[in-house]
Amino acid sequence: MALLLTIALAASAAGAPDQAASSQPGQQMLRPYTINPGDDIEVYVWGEERLQRTIRVLPDGTFSFPLVGKVNALGQLPTQIEETITKGLASQYRGQVPQVTVSVRSPSGFQFTVAGKVKSPGTFTPGRYVNLLEAISYAGGPDEFASLDGVTIIRKSGNNLVTVRAKIAGAYKGGSAAKEISASAIPQVESGDTVIVP
Repeated sequence: MALLLTIALAASAAGAPDQAASSQPGQQMLRPYTINPGDDIEVYVWGEERLQRTIRVLPDGTFSFPLVGKVNALGQLPTQIEETITKGLASQYRGQVPQVTVSVRSPSGFQFTVAGKVKSPGTFTPGRYVNLLEAISYAGGPDEFASLDGVTIIRKSGNNLVTVRAKIAGAYKGGSAAKEISASAIPQVESGDTVIVP
């Protein structure tokens, strides 16, 4: 069954990383992880133990780092944060700035909420990317009265909300109905999404 998008390519327009299809049929390449509010990241400046620390990204997507100040981490790759900190430290060194390494210690900021006619609604922190079917599974699956051809994802896009609608009843029925759903027709869940099962 076809996936219905209220606003086509809304996630791409909002600056969300694209998912490129892999060379193997039915699979998608995982996009690089970008930083979310609530993530714990580790910053290490080689040879400078005083600048090594674990930092929790604030709700506004920023954090403060010594000698650099406020760093905007929201939606950034760890390598982009490394570049920002390196530039911020440049004035503190006569020669080359020591290598800066940023790694995600805990992706606890990647969360989504499932509400409506599911067995265990709530907010979930999967620690990995999930698609819509997996998100509903985290909530215990649909209850017997759920309308799976009217599932809605409410997604934040800056100060706006984008609505993504999906028809996934065929995936639960199995047989020929399930064959009509392709992997590309099942939307990926983004951090901050709210999935509503009517």
